[in-house]
Amino acid sequence: MLTLARFALAVTLSLLLGLFVGVAPVPAATKIKYALGDVISIDELPLLVAVERAKQRGVEVEVTAFKNEEIATQAVINGQADIGQGTPYAAVQKVNIPIRFFYQLSSLQFFPIVNQESYKNWKDLDDQDIAVHARGSGTEAIMMLMAKEYGIKYKSVSYVPGSNVRALALLKGTIKASILDASNKNLVMKEAPGKFIVLPLGPVKASDEALFATKEFLDKNQAAVAVFLEELIKVNRAINADPKAMLDQRKKLGLLKDIPAKLEDEILPYFQEGVKNDIFPNDGGGARAAKNDLEFFSLSGALKGENLKVEDFWTFAPLKAALDKVK
Repeated sequence: MLTLARFALAVTLSLLLGLFVGVAPVPAATKIKYALGDVISIDELPLLVAVERAKQRGVEVEVTAFKNEEIATQAVINGQADIGQGTPYAAVQKVNIPIRFFYQLSSLQFFPIVNQESYKNWKDLDDQDIAVHARGSGTEAIMMLMAKEYGIKYKSVSYVPGSNVRALALLKGTIKASILDASNKNLVMKEAPGKFIVLPLGPVKASDEALFATKEFLDKNQAAVAVFLEELIKVNRAINADPKAMLDQRKKLGLLKDIPAKLEDEILPYFQEGVKNDIFPNDGGGARAAKNDLEFFSLSGALKGENLKVEDFWTFAPLKAALDKVK
């Protein structure tokens, strides 16, 4: 009994000492199973840096790259993964399980690109084949929105996960019209100068990549989620302060060692262009991102119905808890 009493006293004193010196208790080691519906490439560098930093703080984020966004979303719905990455608004609207978005990793920065030997403008894509990232993705939403704007209908939509995979397919000629991220757009233009053109795209404000999870997981794992979001926020702020930060962090942490040399050359331009176009939010997107997403995915047809409520798709408590720590 005396031993237990002394142990309890020691625990109490250590907690009080932590309060007096301003040191918060470190959360217990926690694992977050993270579902990524894409191949891991340079646009995942901010995520990978945050994962490493969270690990140093006792929160292990285990990233699994699934074949596509649909499978990654199903992994979250079925409880095989805790947090998913993407914009599966249509799926969230249909399922009975309360799933909520809670953080915007980045906003859309994509470039519709076509082989100009076959197409010159949007109208030329009427009754033609196109390729996008995944069903319900931001890439599909953009292409559907442009189809509505120009009064055209595609013959077929192929789902080809990975912007780098679609870039290679364009270069090989297996597809002639697709949509790429900045780094792969630049790569295609360099590899085949004069062969491709980028179709005009008006201002698009919506999430490219957002985080989502079940309400149950977010409620039960607030401390671990807060640590992870804090590190994601810090990484984005570092990028916006100096895009070269990703080069330094990649080298320091030994990340993406096996990417092709040609793609490695696109790392800095990708983040420079991203900062220029304001795609990396310093505040996790929050209510602004939620409002823009509902408007965009409704216009594109991914979301159905009118008078959609933000609270049916987003929760802001996890982000608020993280922002309170990194101000």
